[in-house]
Amino acid sequence: MRKTGSIILLIVLFLAVGFLYYRYYFVFGEGVKSGQLNYLVKKGYVFKTYEGKLIQQGFRSQSLGSVESYTFEFSVVDPAVAEKLMENSGKEFDLHYKEYVGTLPWRGVTPFIVDSIVSMKDAKD
Repeated sequence: MRKTGSIILLIVLFLAVGFLYYRYYFVFGEGVKSGQLNYLVKKGYVFKTYEGKLIQQGFRSQSLGSVESYTFEFSVVDPAVAEKLMENSGKEFDLHYKEYVGTLPWRGVTPFIVDSIVSMKDAKD
């Protein structure tokens, strides 16, 4: 009976570790988003994280002849990347990001974590 209980406990522990890894550390997707950087701020009550918004131009709209914009909200973990973004707010960026299933308080409030800047150029007027 004791051996069976130990095996069940190990299986439950293994499943819990696997679930936690999948939920918070497994990279579900990654890619590049392009657009104009609207803002990047450092905020939070306990864990100060960098949160930003990228405005992407779109072409579909409910009304004929107008352009609808899409927003990409993201978090930044690396202070060097965050500093570069803050210094160049309003410019056009191509940002590489990783998408996680769940969020962690010290990683940011969004599941999208920007880890590098692919390219940066002045915004088109």
